[in-house]
Amino acid sequence: MPITNWGSLLMPTYAEIYQRSIEQPESFWAEAADGLHWEQRWEQVLDRAAQPVPRWFAGGRLNTCYNALDRHVDAGQGERLALIYDSPVTDQVQRLSYRQLRDQVAALAGAIAAQGVGHGDRVIIYMPMIPEAAMAMLACARLGAIHSVVFGGFAARELATRIDDCQPKLVLSASCGIEPNRLVAYKPLIDAAIEQAAHKPEACIIKQRPQLLAELQAGRDLDWDAALAAAAPAACVPVAATDPLYILYTSGTTGRPKGVVRDNGGHAVALHWSMANIYNAHAGDVFWAASDVDWVVGHSYIIYAPLLAGCTTLIYEGKPVGTPDPGAFWRVVSEHGVKVMFTAPTAIRAIKKDDPKGEHLARYDLSGLRSLFLAGERCDPDTLHWAEVLLEKPVIDHWWQTETGWAIAANPLGIEQLPIKAGSPTQAMVGYDVRVLDDRSEERPPGEMGDICIKLPLPPGCLATLWNNDARFREAYLSRHPGYYLSGDAGFKDADDYIWIMSRTDDVINVAGHRLSTGQIEEVLASHPDVAECAVIGVHDALKGQLPLGLVVLKAGVERGVAELNAELIGRVRDQIGPVAAFKRVAIVSRLPKTRSGKILRGTMVKIADSETWTMPATIDDPAILDEIAQSLRAMGYAR
Repeated sequence: MPITNWGSLLMPTYAEIYQRSIEQPESFWAEAADGLHWEQRWEQVLDRAAQPVPRWFAGGRLNTCYNALDRHVDAGQGERLALIYDSPVTDQVQRLSYRQLRDQVAALAGAIAAQGVGHGDRVIIYMPMIPEAAMAMLACARLGAIHSVVFGGFAARELATRIDDCQPKLVLSASCGIEPNRLVAYKPLIDAAIEQAAHKPEACIIKQRPQLLAELQAGRDLDWDAALAAAAPAACVPVAATDPLYILYTSGTTGRPKGVVRDNGGHAVALHWSMANIYNAHAGDVFWAASDVDWVVGHSYIIYAPLLAGCTTLIYEGKPVGTPDPGAFWRVVSEHGVKVMFTAPTAIRAIKKDDPKGEHLARYDLSGLRSLFLAGERCDPDTLHWAEVLLEKPVIDHWWQTETGWAIAANPLGIEQLPIKAGSPTQAMVGYDVRVLDDRSEERPPGEMGDICIKLPLPPGCLATLWNNDARFREAYLSRHPGYYLSGDAGFKDADDYIWIMSRTDDVINVAGHRLSTGQIEEVLASHPDVAECAVIGVHDALKGQLPLGLVVLKAGVERGVAELNAELIGRVRDQIGPVAAFKRVAIVSRLPKTRSGKILRGTMVKIADSETWTMPATIDDPAILDEIAQSLRAMGYAR
């Protein structure tokens, strides 16, 4: 949405727009909100008295599904392409217009309403990457019900904890998920979770996939297609802007997961603004976030933001490599005319590992691609440069969190492209007053590392609280630095106000009194021409407190002596960081343990190395990798 009322014919710079968002947040976000349909305008743009944090658009009423679907149909754009489903694991491609998607969502909402689900009720969605996953989310939004998406195939125990926490009336699921080499039956996991949970959902609606049919339980389970055929389409239910749209669980330090609560109004306004101004994506453009709907990226940039902006969004049921080869992403971009792509650095590193020279990429016409955005974990400069050289397009690292729902720091391509500094996600986005604080909550000077925090109020779209747990929300995010939101990331700002995220605060290690960022060491290791990806962890040392230990995955085809390679890597760290890093231990491993969203499980590896008690992370992609890592660590004298 263009920014107006500047009193000048000259387009404002990003710095001017940002400054206005900080100094005049109410007028700034009121203008942004005018791009959406409101059933009732707000009484206050920002309710500063609200607890536990100020709230946006208090008194306003809208419906997120209406703004994502019906608004475009009512404006005469019903035949515009809304969604492309591309599934190399089933060899299917499906396309839905805005009218077709609206009609199917309305029918599903009717089927959900027939089960007694209405405004404020919770629904758990446990789905693979199929169009019905998007329909499920939008159908809940249509009714004012609160959805909570849980990874399809998630362990029964983890699903049970989420059932007990949000107490859903209904579960929406499918008979199976499809991995490159196996089928994952969902129904036995759902049955086991409901048996374990104290709260019992009243019904389950199951999409039967032909690859593996599920056995339905009489009296509780309904066939998806039959339920839709019998349902009357449901209309959109206007809800308060401050009403929850969804709960998304993120891992907590206790056994109980944290249920991030996102509201309807601020969420829609922030995501709508971000599409044009950050991603330079507009109505009719094909926008692809190569992620899963189960993660915040899928919520924000597979489902809601592209549809709010009138774009065509893409649901991909496959992997960056192996379905069938490292050219999988580039095929999708080429075949579907993707203009803007968004994925995790780990996906690009996986492609780089298997296709370091870009031979698979060269098979496809990527001339329509305008930019590639990366987020999910810190992007090392070597990966960014590799993608830049091969794609010959801007590659934009940006930083945000499940809690914020959209970018804290990015490069606003829709306003102006700021100079790219490899290793930095560029500058704070509108509304985010980012500060780097020391232990006394005082600002650190440029170049000096500290806690990266956001001065309250948070901009629209950020979490309002944790589900049924304001106290835990305050303790986790607001207590350490009063008046600020604690991001949990450590880093610094440079003289140009560029933000540098170096590691999670618990990944800053203390070597003989010197605070070192594991991310800084990883950056050096990743710059070695033979390294595909790496992780650095801090392991216990009786003399120095902690020492850094590197785990390195090599590019395909590299055949080097381990001793020679280790010496080169250790020498690089010594030359570029200095002897203070005390970096002397490296293990060559075949792969690193990651979550299903691509985050490396550094904390778990630290516990294994230090011979501490640890539990299998619920979000791990392949549990067998931790056994491999433990063997490598034992060979080095750790993990006893």
